[in-house]
Amino acid sequence: MRRWTTLGVLVAIAALTIAVVGAQQSPIDIRLEKVRDNLFIVTGGRASPTEGGVSGVTTVFVAEGGVVLIDTKYPGFGNTILAQVKSVTSRPVTTIINTHTHGDHTGSNGEFPRTVEFVAHENTRTNMARMSQFQGDNAAFLPKRTFKDRLSLLGGNDRIELYYFGRGHTDGDTVIVFPALRSAVMGDLFARKWAPLVDANNGGSALAYPQTLAKALATIKDVDTVITGHSTTQHGSGRDVTFVRSNPMMKWPDLQEYAEFTRTFVAAAEAAQKAGRNADEAARNLRLPDKYKDYDMANAKADVQRVYEELSASRSRSMPFVPSCW
Repeated sequence: MRRWTTLGVLVAIAALTIAVVGAQQSPIDIRLEKVRDNLFIVTGGRASPTEGGVSGVTTVFVAEGGVVLIDTKYPGFGNTILAQVKSVTSRPVTTIINTHTHGDHTGSNGEFPRTVEFVAHENTRTNMARMSQFQGDNAAFLPKRTFKDRLSLLGGNDRIELYYFGRGHTDGDTVIVFPALRSAVMGDLFARKWAPLVDANNGGSALAYPQTLAKALATIKDVDTVITGHSTTQHGSGRDVTFVRSNPMMKWPDLQEYAEFTRTFVAAAEAAQKAGRNADEAARNLRLPDKYKDYDMANAKADVQRVYEELSASRSRSMPFVPSCW
């Protein structure tokens, strides 16, 4: 067992930063990488030179009848993504799947032809409809095709399976599986190896997160390659900003490990709350197995706080009603 400390996190970040400096290509540079056969990913892409944030991974699937994209990065990357697509095929983009609502995954929807079919979970569609970028005429770029639990697209070797397993990062996280390629796209339900980001404003849940990942592991079969939601992490801002690249093409055992990590993390937070420690104290003294020592714990404090809030809300709902005495 080990104790997570600020010093430990800083040392890990420093080591990764050194590795980035020595790389020939910046982690934020757009690059196309082949996953296998007709499946590719487009990584990199900063929000802007002056703003923080790094775009999510865009997946490119070249099907017989056209190209299926998964996620479109921040606004302004539509033509960049199309250029990468054209480097591997002349087929048009026919379908775009959004894994969830966030702007680093949906931002360039409006930069694609209106003939494109947009697909997402029904909760994601609801969340996206509240975003400023999808108001007015831009509502045309909201998902028109939605699903509740599972949806199949195309057929034969091009078949794509979309799954919803429950709340986690948001309340609409979609997992996309390419059975013929033994590959799955996780979006930010598995963004990378870190303490997960839970967006409560869009229905995310820290307590449900481990259960959702467990359902995914129990349901999905015959997958070898797992594509994460991000390939780059930003640390700091302004002149002090650094970008650290992580491999977005992981293996099934990596997803199994991440599911175990979230379960262990949430259980530790629950135990701390039961022991009477406040959220700040629990986050400072969180103890996890050494095998998670390389995980980025930047979100740990917020995650512990979220666990506490959800536990408190759950207890409030379960309290019996006591009528007033007159």
